[in-house]
Amino acid sequence: TIGKLVIHRQRIEKIPVEAKRDALIRLLKKRGLNLLPWNHSIRQWQSRVMLLNRLGLELWPDVSDQYLLMTIETWLAPYLDPISKLSDFQQLDLQSILSGLLPWPLPKQLEELAPNTMTVPSGSNIKIDYTQSPPVLSVKLQEMFGCLDTPTIANGKIKLMLHLLSPAQRPLQITQDLAGFWKNSYSEVKKEMKGRYPKHPWPDSPEQALPTKYTKRHS
Repeated sequence: TIGKLVIHRQRIEKIPVEAKRDALIRLLKKRGLNLLPWNHSIRQWQSRVMLLNRLGLELWPDVSDQYLLMTIETWLAPYLDPISKLSDFQQLDLQSILSGLLPWPLPKQLEELAPNTMTVPSGSNIKIDYTQSPPVLSVKLQEMFGCLDTPTIANGKIKLMLHLLSPAQRPLQITQDLAGFWKNSYSEVKKEMKGRYPKHPWPDSPEQALPTKYTKRHS
């Protein structure tokens, strides 16, 4: 090609592996990591690892988009050989590829320090949303009765942001100070919600009440 004038074009039947990898890496660096098959679960994993990385805990790698893009050659290149068209990127097992960046015993420690879910006082197992900062635990208000301490992760280093929900699953309070909420704001919430949701318990002393995910009529 001279400028934009094509002098000769020939189909290459077999592209050398290294040349193909280099071309795909250049494409990814130009177009970005959105060509890869990200989903909510993988973004959750990424956010969990980055939370521990930002705490400065030893050995936790940087898995931010920016760093991953800079280091594609080291973590993604070996998996690019089957790629021959853009849609093939969606066939990559991105979760397994990224999980390989955590040496043992970090995968086990990830579950301990930044678990996907938390068991609340009612016994429910609630998912934690790590894509927000700080991580969010959205839970029905009545399921937290009797709990004074805001739930934490990372060996107590990070308090979760509680979204205390109404029976209609709408946030009644957003707080990292559960004890302060019971003491100061709960009475106003109870006054407003008791008439709207009479089937649900609204005790005068939520700190001493039994947590429940059910209505008052449930046996």
